[in-house]
Amino acid sequence: MTNMMQFNILQGLCQSCKHGFPHARLLQTNFLAPLKSTLQRRQRIGQVHHRYVSSGSIEQANVILMGSPGCGKTTVAQILHRKMKMPIIDVDDDHLEPYWGMSVAQKLQEVGSKGFIEAEGRALLDLKASGSIISLTGSNPMHTPAMTAVAQSGTVIFLDVQMSDILQRLARMKVSRIVGQEKGTPMEDILPYRQQFYEKFYDIRILCEEYETPDSVADKVIRSLAVFKDNKGFVSTRSEGAQKKYSWTFLDVVLQGLAPDGGLFVPAREIPHFSGGEMRRLVHLNYPDRALCILERWINPQDLHPQFLRQFIQWAYDPQVFNCNKIFPVRHLEDNIYLAELFHGPTGSFKDAALQLMPHFFTKALQHEKGSWDRKTKYVILVATSGDTGGAVLDGFARHAGNCGVGVMVLYPARGISDVQRLQMTTMQGDNIHVVGVEGDFDLCQTTVKKIFMDPKVEEEMRTKFHCKLSAANSISWGRLVPQIVYHMSAYLDLVQTKVITMGDEVDLCIPTGNFGNILAAFYAKEMGVPFHRLICASNTNNVLTDFINTGIYDLRKRHVLRTSSPSIDILVSSNLERYLYHVTDRSADIIKKCFTSLAEHRYFEVPEEVLRTMQKIMIAGWCSEDQCSNTVNQILKRTGYLLDPHTAVGAHVSMSLNQRDRPLIIASTAHPAKFASDVLAFMGKKSLGLSASEMLVKLHELAKLPAPHTKLSSSISRPVIHSTVCSSNYSDIVSEVYKFLNRL
Repeated sequence: MTNMMQFNILQGLCQSCKHGFPHARLLQTNFLAPLKSTLQRRQRIGQVHHRYVSSGSIEQANVILMGSPGCGKTTVAQILHRKMKMPIIDVDDDHLEPYWGMSVAQKLQEVGSKGFIEAEGRALLDLKASGSIISLTGSNPMHTPAMTAVAQSGTVIFLDVQMSDILQRLARMKVSRIVGQEKGTPMEDILPYRQQFYEKFYDIRILCEEYETPDSVADKVIRSLAVFKDNKGFVSTRSEGAQKKYSWTFLDVVLQGLAPDGGLFVPAREIPHFSGGEMRRLVHLNYPDRALCILERWINPQDLHPQFLRQFIQWAYDPQVFNCNKIFPVRHLEDNIYLAELFHGPTGSFKDAALQLMPHFFTKALQHEKGSWDRKTKYVILVATSGDTGGAVLDGFARHAGNCGVGVMVLYPARGISDVQRLQMTTMQGDNIHVVGVEGDFDLCQTTVKKIFMDPKVEEEMRTKFHCKLSAANSISWGRLVPQIVYHMSAYLDLVQTKVITMGDEVDLCIPTGNFGNILAAFYAKEMGVPFHRLICASNTNNVLTDFINTGIYDLRKRHVLRTSSPSIDILVSSNLERYLYHVTDRSADIIKKCFTSLAEHRYFEVPEEVLRTMQKIMIAGWCSEDQCSNTVNQILKRTGYLLDPHTAVGAHVSMSLNQRDRPLIIASTAHPAKFASDVLAFMGKKSLGLSASEMLVKLHELAKLPAPHTKLSSSISRPVIHSTVCSSNYSDIVSEVYKFLNRL
């Protein structure tokens, strides 16, 4: 006999004798009505669970809504129930009250806040459901064992609502206290405390806009679940048709570096987007929290869970590692011009933004792959650098992946970088690193690296003799590129935060450009919704990109690399241009293959007119001579007291000539001037001959107080030189150096 049958018998007896039983109405009101409600809820949840078993769908994943009291879980769950045709379980109404046989309020009064969390957790452990929309209580995540168990039954969706909205909703609901809130503790203090528990368990964050409707939030949940479940992974820029059916995960492409067909990896799905309201939610966050919210949109939780991503970001952007607590601050220079200071990392270059984070991706990818490859196999990261990447790679992997057994080999142009850049690399200690100067320019170094990646004889030799695999850390690696999107978005948000602009106002962004990775990251930020009006591509005298963006013709037939004071943009073959063209050609792998095959064979290609028009809607380009660079450094110093490095000076000259001063202009300041002390001193008419690198840095600071001295940079160049190898530009000689390194790993 069921409980409801027993209830019906009892109710019938009461009704039949109520005229002769003076307490029958009291029994009906105070006992039978609440009992009926409780039994009906138990019956309802029991029927739901029975449906799972009888339909054979016990393995169906739940959709689990989590968030603060007042975030709208119950309302959103009801909308999802209608739209997704899934059963709904409200943990408060459909599980806890039937489980306890009393209301939640009564249970809280009975056991108190601390006892309630434990009792609630034990009850949640007994919840058996699948294929359902589960609306958790606000305090469920505070019980770790129970929340861990329920999270394993499906996808946890965090409805992340800003605190002001929560407070208003709770006030309207006349809620003055929530579980865990002691007397005298204001709601404004308890809600941030609760946030840490929600951050521990979600798979997908729904960033709710101010005053966003429940229907809109529900639609976001449905779209996010679709992306989560249909993880399209990554494809090569050169893969067409049937080849696109095979895709790689995020961790795959971090290890792989270059695609097997010679192309570059790109996400197979569309570029994620932030609405203005969602971006407004990021304005008052610090840099690591902004990075988390942004990178979550790019990295599927099935590839790298947000909890790992959060930890990696916290480790990477530790203020003790960076010279500035804001990590990458924005500074007003003059008039409508602002500098995004991207040089506060340990090596004084914007490359630190990615290369303090990427090693964590790499070690996680290694752990992920352990079950599918020979444990004797080692990975070697082979890097070509125009100066900054090499030092940043060595520092990042030494700092964050020193114990994972990864080898790092760097090729740099022997006579094409600054003294400080060279010292940063050649003084680096470690048995698992090798730094080699090459008698050639950066393009030769980069082309050689790509050739080694694609050489089947080298691959076979490495696999059979040395038990090694190659990977990359240049911006050809997606794991290196994607963190750079964050600082471009963050620079815009900083201008909103300081009330220079309001959300939605357009700004121009100028980037000194060599290998096209930095400006490609800005393009992705623009596509995500950041209102960059114009992206300005700034080149030095190696101005092939300026000509290409203005004409659609990429012509290297009569060009050779010119050495300048801005060596990081002394590049003619810009690798990441391939990714950009892939997007502006509507993902046409056919056009990409034709263009870059022609470039490799004939040092020339031309894009169709419609592609050129699309490019020019997104970015404009200009270039700067050495004299103009020198003049810009001196004029800016005279007017503002701020000393630019040569790369930033290239950006300043180009952008000031192209910006119409009708909106704010952000210039990406990509390096600290101390990295190029000799050239900067020469610009100022000061002699540096005979001075050590450390002495040049001291002299620079005497001449200009801004930006402040880079203490980590100064200490890194005072070590003894360890790596003095220089080899010819001959391919076989460079491969021999690779083998020598592998032999001692």
